[in-house]
Amino acid sequence: MMDKIKMIFIVGLLIFSSACGKNNGTTPDIPSNSLLSITDVQMARDNSSTTTFHFTVNVDNASSKEINVDYTTVDGTATGNDYTKKSGTLTIPANQHSGGIDIEVKGDSLREGNLIFYVQLSNPVNAKITGAGKGTGTIFCDGTYLPVDDAGYSAPENYPGLSLKWSDEFKGKSLDNNTWNYETGGGGWGNNELENYTSSSKNSFITEGNYLVIEARQESAGSNNYTSARLQTKGKQEFKYGRMDIRAKLPKGQGIWPAIWMLGSNISSTPWPACGEIDIMELLGHEPNKTYGTMHWSNTNGQDGNTGGNYTLPSEDFSQKFHVFSVVWDSTKIEWYVDNQKYFTGNKTDVKGIYPFDQPFFFILNVAVGGNWPGNPDATTIFPQRMIVDYVRVYQ
Repeated sequence: MMDKIKMIFIVGLLIFSSACGKNNGTTPDIPSNSLLSITDVQMARDNSSTTTFHFTVNVDNASSKEINVDYTTVDGTATGNDYTKKSGTLTIPANQHSGGIDIEVKGDSLREGNLIFYVQLSNPVNAKITGAGKGTGTIFCDGTYLPVDDAGYSAPENYPGLSLKWSDEFKGKSLDNNTWNYETGGGGWGNNELENYTSSSKNSFITEGNYLVIEARQESAGSNNYTSARLQTKGKQEFKYGRMDIRAKLPKGQGIWPAIWMLGSNISSTPWPACGEIDIMELLGHEPNKTYGTMHWSNTNGQDGNTGGNYTLPSEDFSQKFHVFSVVWDSTKIEWYVDNQKYFTGNKTDVKGIYPFDQPFFFILNVAVGGNWPGNPDATTIFPQRMIVDYVRVYQ
């Protein structure tokens, strides 16, 4: 009798255990240890065509099951005018370690600050989201269209007794390589400057309206934390005597140092300062309403000899409107002008040493960052900073 009772108990226990294990024919749910994260994307947009930003959703510990996760774009400084908004569900097959979400960024040639949007993940199935589950898309807006306000002083197109010898009105789509050379690199340029000069269109370009733009940017290049451009005409456009007019709008800010100047064409064989230097315009960014004009030569002991003057605007500063910076140079003197107002004359008799201003000189246009004279940028300096040049003209 006892054996019969034991047998019944064992059979009942087996039936109960089998029923619990089957769970109605399905595998019991096991918490997933698959973790989802999404990458950030940084790209430059095209001037006209669509650019695809590919966000990768990574799976840490691939799942034996298919993973689904919802996503949607979220505006930051970028809006639907800048990219195509998108929402949906991303499916990542079982045992896969990643999936992708493509967002289309619209083409635009406008030069402006970087724009940001986001891709937000939510509602994962068979996985968990790590962190905020948000990918950041950064659009670099490095197009060559920069709206320019042309307000300011305009010089006459003709002067009595002079004819236009040469000019660059910047009417092409790019810089004229038959006129201009790029000087590139860092190394301080003899003044402990902080920029790396490049030939990139980020740092110099022609914009609509026929303006040359030289742009100083806070970005790494080599060992430098700033980039800019330095353009010169050595071996291509060189002049001895005449009136030089340059119409420009200038940058400003602590540590910003724009210059429009000339060097003696014999500098390769006669190093500075013996080759001579004519600074048509220099500005220290912390004094945005004041420009300097200077002539440099080698004095009797071989050191830098110089003389010069400065001009201060009675109101506003040189970043707000265009002004015309000029020198009138002949065999006995050099005169400096702002908006045809003479503010300094350097005479041949002022030069105590080798007189270099009786030979051809070439033009240089640049925006330096930092250096012995202006000092370095600080927390008040805003980047980018731009010198915008309307034209360079030479009359003889």
